[in-house]
Formats: sequence, structure tokens, C-alpha cells
Amino acid sequence: MSFDGNTPAPGRRRFRLTVPRRRRREGTKPKIKKLRLFSILAGLSLLAMVSTVFGMMMAVASDLPDLENEQQYKANNKNNSVLLDYRGRKLGIMQNNQNVVLVSDNQIAPAMKHAIIAIEDKRFYQNSGFDVKGIARAVWADVTRGGAVQGASTITQQFVKNALEAQNRRTLFQKLREAALAYHLTRKWSKEKILTEYLNQIYFGNGAHGIESAARVYYGKRHGYGEAGGCGSTRANMCASQLTPPEAAMIAAVVASPSMYDPVNNPDNAQARRDLVLRYMRDQGYLTPAEYEEGREDPLPTQDDLTPPQEPTAAPYFTSWVRQQVVDHFDPFRAFSGGLEITTTLDLDLQRAAEDSIRQLLPPGSGLPSASLVAIDNKTGEVRAMVGGEDYTTRPFNLATQGQRQPGSTFKPFTLVAALESGISPDNVYSSAPKEFPVPGTGGKEAFVVRNYGDSYSGSSSLRNATTNSDNAVYAEVGIQVGTKKIARVARKMGIRTPISTNLAMTLGGLREGVTPLDMAHAYQTFATGGKRVWNDKLGAPRRGPIGIHMVRDADGKVIADNRKSLQAKQVISPAAAQTSSEILQTVVSYGTGTNAQIDGFAAGKTGTTENYGDAWFVGWNEQFTVAVWVGYPDRLVPMLTQYAGEPVAGGTYPAQLWHNFMVSAQAILDQRKAEALALKGDDGDDGEESDETSTTEAPELYTAPAPSGDGGYSEGTSGGGTAAGTDGATGGTTGGTGGTTGGTGGGGTTGGDTGAPAGGGGTTGGDTGAPAGGGGGTTGGDTGAGAGGDTGGGGTTGGDTGAPAGGGGTTGGGTGGAATGGGAAAPTP
Repeated sequence: MSFDGNTPAPGRRRFRLTVPRRRRREGTKPKIKKLRLFSILAGLSLLAMVSTVFGMMMAVASDLPDLENEQQYKANNKNNSVLLDYRGRKLGIMQNNQNVVLVSDNQIAPAMKHAIIAIEDKRFYQNSGFDVKGIARAVWADVTRGGAVQGASTITQQFVKNALEAQNRRTLFQKLREAALAYHLTRKWSKEKILTEYLNQIYFGNGAHGIESAARVYYGKRHGYGEAGGCGSTRANMCASQLTPPEAAMIAAVVASPSMYDPVNNPDNAQARRDLVLRYMRDQGYLTPAEYEEGREDPLPTQDDLTPPQEPTAAPYFTSWVRQQVVDHFDPFRAFSGGLEITTTLDLDLQRAAEDSIRQLLPPGSGLPSASLVAIDNKTGEVRAMVGGEDYTTRPFNLATQGQRQPGSTFKPFTLVAALESGISPDNVYSSAPKEFPVPGTGGKEAFVVRNYGDSYSGSSSLRNATTNSDNAVYAEVGIQVGTKKIARVARKMGIRTPISTNLAMTLGGLREGVTPLDMAHAYQTFATGGKRVWNDKLGAPRRGPIGIHMVRDADGKVIADNRKSLQAKQVISPAAAQTSSEILQTVVSYGTGTNAQIDGFAAGKTGTTENYGDAWFVGWNEQFTVAVWVGYPDRLVPMLTQYAGEPVAGGTYPAQLWHNFMVSAQAILDQRKAEALALKGDDGDDGEESDETSTTEAPELYTAPAPSGDGGYSEGTSGGGTAAGTDGATGGTTGGTGGTTGGTGGGGTTGGDTGAPAGGGGTTGGDTGAPAGGGGGTTGGDTGAGAGGDTGGGGTTGGDTGAPAGGGGTTGGGTGGAATGGGAAAPTP
């Protein structure tokens, strides 16, 4: 059978399958498919966007000439931000443009260019002002990690952003404008010019604005800055041209966050970031593997290495500290050159009172130790006074914010809080006797040996009395029972931001790293607020630190930030623990180791003195302020054995007296202000100052010098023998405490003296360094010496109060806290 075309086979009928067609009605048009419509609209939208971007790129071309740094700095001379004190008096300006030294491309070391490109924009020479791959990478990172975790700006975009901020010309469409301008900038300027302008523009921390200033600040001393023939002496020998790869990597590391990667305040963060820059430089071919390894061994600059620019203000230690906070919260260009009016928290009257108190008791050039003082307003967490040293011009190192020293027994209140929150009653009784505790991880081979000052013990003591009299034997047992990790958590929650070790000796204040007066004041403020930690993420120091900025107005006078509106507080210890601790620490001032701090009205606090009298503290509070005072030698650990009128300097001597003097002066200032306000108002209103009460009694006298030896004054006492080991690397130490306050000549009285012992029978001293005199059974509270918690073998003496005998084992103290093999740091005492 065959088929020919459509001819059906014979005998079969043909069927045709037809599909009915709908007739198009007259007057109707065919429908356009949705996909085709969407494609057309998308194309038109893209064309419109491209046209808009192209038009914007052409429009911003006129902005290019005034983006150059030379023009910016000339214009910004009139727009420096102003620093005011708490009451509106001028402290100084945020930016001194004489510190900015502009350099050219050939005056910047190649290593510096490589370092900043490696960490900030590795495709700098390939991109067109904005990096599409970088944007995609940042978007992916943000999406996968659930937040903005990675930036996408190129060096060119960062330069444009900073320049527009400096001109205060950023708008709602700033990002698009910046990208467009960055693209256009790469068509007008060479890459080298963009990079040079960028390095001249950015802020590198520690007052260094621009790369030449950064090179001088961080590494100027290495390269002879300020010396004949040294870097910076001629335009042909700028410091920026001398930077080595590790130096350049360190400077580049700071850019992302000048405070977080500050090599002085945060050396661990800084080194990790510096090493990351070096690794990127190696991976991108700028360094050989050998150069990379060599660079990692380069030491970071220390405070002594820095050459910071001058701080021409009325309170340079404070303004150098608060300046970084302004930069962190408002970005560098706006902070320095945005015409801001920054009302700080510093009260110039209280600042002068603090400086005068120290100057009168410890005159500069007298050979006596230095002192640091920080005063914090209890209600607001604002720093009202800060003394960081004697002379910022000759020594800019800020003892208040950077001086990490051993706290001695001022750390014991954290142990007390941890005990109270663990359910331990302050009236629980413990044995007061020589004790040894096995060091964890040594299989019982090493012991933490604790002794009281002069080997004097009461036999038994409550935790309450052990605080008043600083009984190391009781506190060591309680602290170990509670757990060192819990004590460390309490200290961190209350405001200590430096690392806290968990060795056994930390129960008595023997830390491997020290603490700052600023943090100690902030932590003790938590007692004054009933257990609440106060901070401000928008205006305060990093990591919930104290607050240095009260209010900020922009160039038009509009308030853009106010501590009163953004102040934060959190209950970090229970109100009950705070109240009980406050009551107990009040006895330290009333009749314990800190009687020299007594003022009219409420006062509570704690003395502290480290081994060999290298550091002496008093930290305390009243209704208005919490104040921390540290006394010592800033350059090194110097035993202050005779600096207090021939006697040792303990926490109850100069520190307590300075605290007293400042508080008396501060109260007088507040009283005078209230009286003036009442006179103006003619009624009983309040002027809104910190003080809610006016003293109705005559102000106590100020301490001017130790009383001469004799009845009722400071007399030479003797103490139990033995030597104690130091906590700052001192071996051996002090033979028993010498000096003591005779607390009266009758029997049975309790002295509040800090450095002495009661005369006559049976009284209990609160003494820091003295020994009971005369009759039987007096218990010393002992303050200062501590043996090393057994560095070498069987355990050295800890807990001793200047003159605690050296127990069974070795008594060498390690670094700043003793070797771990003997239970950690030596235990400083009150």
C-alpha cells in the first residue's frame, strides 16, 4: 500500500481535524504579553538610571578642584570644633592645623603605600573608583552573616567621603554621589595623587592627622625626629619617607579604628591587626616570606616611643582622652573641622581643685611620688576631674587612663561582692591564722601561702571585720571558696576593662596586669548607684567606659547629642550586695584603714598598698562623687619606704589625704554655687548642680603635711620581721612596716589610723602598715606587703602587710604578678 500526497488509502474515509478559531472582534487590539512588557520597562529603567548616573557624574565634575587637601585645610581653619567645660567655659579646640604636614607622593615610603592598599583596597590600581567585586563580596558577607559586617568602599570612595564630610556637604543621595565622584576622580587624577591625598587626609589616632604626623607620632624617635639631621628636619627627609614595612603596617592597621587598634591602649588588638596587614602585604607580593616573618618580630611603639602633638588646652590630659571619643562618635573630619561645639563633662573648678590638692601635698620637683586622680559624678557617670600627671608637655603619658598599676586591697571589694552574691553572710566567721592553699594543677606540690601583716592574727574574724581590718587570711579563704573566675566576672561587670587574671592571689588584689584609676573610679561608682553600672554608647568611652562628652551642638547650634537623653544603666550587682558592701566599706573610713579620708557626712572606700609600697591607692565615694586616687612613681616601680615623712607611703597616707582634700574642696565649690544660685533666685530652689545638699558644718581642714612624730601623731613603730616578695618583679622586699599611727594612749580604743597601731592594750588597728603598739592582743589590719604566691616551689609568702615573714618557700615575685607555678601574683594588701 502506498500513499501519494494526501490521497487516502482505498476503502477508507478521510477525516480532517480542525480547531475552531475565535474571531477577533472589530475594534480590539492584540494583548501584549507580561514578560515582554516587563522587559521593555526594565530596559527603560536601566536607561534612565544610566542617564541619571551619567548626568550626576558630569554634574559633580565641578566639585573636583576643592577636594584637594591644601584647599580643605585652608578652609577648615575657620571651622575647628570647640571644646567647652561642663559649665560652658572654653577648654580649647579639637584641631590644631599646625599639626598637619602635607607631603607629596615621593615623600611617602613605598612600604606605606603598599600597606594601606593591602588592607584597605587591594584592587586600588585596577578599579575605577568603585569596586564591583568588593561590593558583591560585602553584600554576600552581610547577607550570610545577618548584618553589616564588611565594607565595600575603595580608597577613592573613602577619600571622597571624608572630603565631603569636611565640607559638611553630604546629602540624602551621598552614597550615589560619592560613587559617581569617585569614578570621575579616577578620570581626572592619577592613582598616585588620589593615594597621596588620602594618606594626607585620614586620622591615625593619638593626635596624628595625616601620614607625616602619624610617622612622627609613632616612629619619630626611631628616626631622629627633632634632632639635627633626623627625619622631618628638611623637606627632603620627611618621616613618612623613612617608614619600614612593619612600621607602615602598624600605621595602616590603626586606620580602621584608631581607638580599637591603639598600640598603647590596646596592644594585643594592634599587634593582631598589624600582623594581618603584613600577611596581606606578603600575599599580594609586596613582601617576601622572610620580610614578613621579620616584620612580625618588630616591637609595637609604647607610650615612651610616642611623640604626640601638643595639647593646647586648659586640661590636656582630659582633652587628649576625650578627643578620641569625639572622633569615634562623630568621625574624624566632623570631629576636628565640622564646627562642632562639644560640651565636655569636665568641671574646670573641680579640675583645679584636684590639681591643687596634689600640688600642695606632693609638690612637683620635690622628689616625692606623683599622683593621679579621677572624679566621676555618681548620677551621670560623667568625669568631672582628671589628673593624669604633673606636666603634659614633658610627659603626655596619662596615668589616669593608661597607667595600669597593681590595685592592692582596693580589689578586695570585688571579692566581697562575689561572696555576698554567693550567699555568704558578712557575719560568717573564719579563722584568722597562717594558711596554705594548694595551687590548682600542681598536684599539691605547690601552695599559695597567706600571711597577715606582722604575722598578727585575731584567731577568728567575720568577713565584715576582715574588710575593715584587711585580714588577708580570711579574704584568701573566702575568695578561693567563691572562686576566682566569679570574682573576675564581678570586677568586669562593675567596670574594670583591663584583663583580670584568675590566679589565687587575685583574691587579695595580686593581678598579672594592673588597673587604671579611671576604671577603678567607674567600678566603685557602681556601689554609689546601688549596683547599677552607668555608661553611654553614643557619648562614652569604649566598652561601656566612663563618659567624657556631655552635649554636642552642630555648626548651626542644634543639639545633636545629649548624655541626659541617651544615658544607659544596668543592674550588674544586686541592690542588697551593693548596700551591704557600702555599709561595710563605710567602716574602713570611720575606724579602719582609711580614717585620713574622713569628711563631713557619708563616705565609704578602701585603701590599697602593693608590695614594697610601690603603689598606694584610696578609692571611695560620697553622695556626689566617686573618686580614685593613685600615688606612686610613673616610670617604674619604686618602693616608697620613706617618702611619707620618713615612713612608708601606704593607702591610708597620701592617697586617703588627697581624697579628703579634694572632697572638701569640691564640697566648698558646690556649696558656694548653691549659695550664689539661691541669692539670685531669692528662694530655696536648686540650681541643678550635682550636689543636692549643702554642708551645714564647718569644712574640715585640709592635710598639708604629715604630722610630726609624737603623741597622737605618726610615730616610728616596728613590725614583725621577714621580707615579702614584690609584685612588680622586686625580689625580697620590705622588712616590716615602720611607722604607725598611735591611736590614742588609753586602753582598748580602736584606731582608724592607716599606718599605725593603737597604743595601749587590746585595741584593733585598721592599719595599713603599722603594728599594734604596747599591750596585748591588738590585731593589725595590715595593708601593704604581699609575698609572691610561691613562685619557686613550695610557695612564697602572700598576703603579708609589709613585713609579713616569708613563709616556707621562695619569695621571688615575677613580672607584675608572679609566676604561675606558685599560685600567681603576690598578694598586695590594703
